[in-house]
Amino acid sequence: MPTARFLLAAAVRALGPDRVVAATGYSDSLPRSERDPARELAESLGVEVVTPRTHELEREGYRANAGDRCFFCKAELLDVLTPLAAERGLGFVATGTNADDAVAGFRPGIVAAAERGAITPLRDAGLTKEQVREASRRWGLPTWDKPAAACLSSRVAYGIEVTPFRLARVERAEAACRESLAEAGIPLRDLRVRDLGEHASVEVDSALLLDQLAPGTAAAQALLDAVRRCGFDAAGLDAKGFRSGSMNEALLEQ
Repeated sequence: MPTARFLLAAAVRALGPDRVVAATGYSDSLPRSERDPARELAESLGVEVVTPRTHELEREGYRANAGDRCFFCKAELLDVLTPLAAERGLGFVATGTNADDAVAGFRPGIVAAAERGAITPLRDAGLTKEQVREASRRWGLPTWDKPAAACLSSRVAYGIEVTPFRLARVERAEAACRESLAEAGIPLRDLRVRDLGEHASVEVDSALLLDQLAPGTAAAQALLDAVRRCGFDAAGLDAKGFRSGSMNEALLEQ
């Protein structure tokens, strides 16, 4: 969420901290590792922080996990945040949607947010993800080189029901992967454990697959063993390596 955090910093610069509120919806789909850093950055900027509970898992369309899952997630988030904004006298709820998102193809979450009146200052200004990162670096924001962090539900293959059990299992598996690689002294930037049912597909930086995590290496075996211990019957390394939104590949093939 580097774009959302940059947007928060920009809003504080433009409007002042007393006219901005930072909001993060807490639910089973938000990794716990993302919660404290988001709060700490907002508090460092001097703005009020609200962390309302969202209940997207109570929405049938979200649990069904079809290609439009993100619509129901964003609808829930905006339905929760809009009244909170009104209570505080705020005119708008803004999202971190950027110019790259606007041309990235099917984005049901963007549709849901637009239908509920959310504004998108970064997209309106034509700022891409790379431009946001560069501006964040110049401003000294700690998130300037932070890897993208999608919700836990994005790890569950489309068509498989999203449940608290699956989300917790994925979160445990990713934590176990990072611990396993740290113990082996292997540096890691991007990681996803994809839930394909009872099988897990692990995506890591592609360069590692050619060297330290090549098939048959002790480190690769230890990594997959760690994933299986988290509750998966089987696990394997994705030969293509990490790529953001890889679950969408199946949708494009339909």
